[in-house]
Amino acid sequence: MREITLIEATREALAAAMARDNTIFVVGEGIGPRGGNFNTTTGLYDLYGPERLRDMPISERGFVGMCAGAAMTGSRPIVDFMFVDFILDAMGELINQAAKIQYMSSGRLKMPLILRGCIGIGHSAATHHSGSYFPHFVNIPGFRVVVPTTPYDAKGLFATALVSDDPVIFLEHKSILFHKGAVPEEEYTIPFGQARVARAGQHCTVVAVGAMVGKTLQACERLALAGIEVEVIDPRTLNPLDIQSVLASVHKTGRLLIVDETFQPCGIGAEIAAQVVEQGFDDLDAPVCRLNGAYAPTPYSPTLEAAVVPNVEEIVRAVETLMAA
Repeated sequence: MREITLIEATREALAAAMARDNTIFVVGEGIGPRGGNFNTTTGLYDLYGPERLRDMPISERGFVGMCAGAAMTGSRPIVDFMFVDFILDAMGELINQAAKIQYMSSGRLKMPLILRGCIGIGHSAATHHSGSYFPHFVNIPGFRVVVPTTPYDAKGLFATALVSDDPVIFLEHKSILFHKGAVPEEEYTIPFGQARVARAGQHCTVVAVGAMVGKTLQACERLALAGIEVEVIDPRTLNPLDIQSVLASVHKTGRLLIVDETFQPCGIGAEIAAQVVEQGFDDLDAPVCRLNGAYAPTPYSPTLEAAVVPNVEEIVRAVETLMAA
């Protein structure tokens, strides 16, 4: 099977959907002739022009509100935020309008709106361009929250988002945007709420989020040399969250570590840990553990930036500590 990057995979899904459905349009800063800061829309402007690939001024709340209205009235807008940090300027429109309108209208109005953006720490992007913020959106009823980690998953999950009637927060980690993987040429979808077992194991379960999946898999190679076989769960979507796959793994291994570069307080790891303790306490042979990034703004310095993100060595030590508990 041919190999393409994660960005190429999502662009394939978008191109196929736009060819089939003329209600889909994209707005954002630089997504027109330039093709997006991360090549998310490269080549599409030549096909569809400014009516469906609309460059916008720096006015996130304005164009998010516009797109929410368009979604309510029959269109399928996609807002490309470049860096997801910029979504914060539109939180009022998102939380009070996009997330609630289906409930407030008793289902008469739909909200087929995709909000995509680059997340995560890396490349000295500093504190205004390194956020992830998915715990914020998981906390709000109404949003679907998607964090793909492979090109295959990215294409299938984006294809699902493109036909969803719910608002979808689609988050792509900057450090893996150009990683390559096997992706079919044909169209396919991956349902929301189905986790992926990225590696099978019997001694410990690690739930890794976003770019931490790749680092955890590297750590697993080292741990295997010491006879520790780790099972790695990639949630793929955080809302809906496939907690049953996590519970099934913990039932087998008896231990759970959650690895996430975002902040630990009130993070997705705390939610996963709470649900496992509530539903799978008898399967646990040790306390649930979490490994997170530093609870601090992201520094610009490459050396300091590297220090605030969990690395392979830290994941190895965290698993070893959990196995000794």
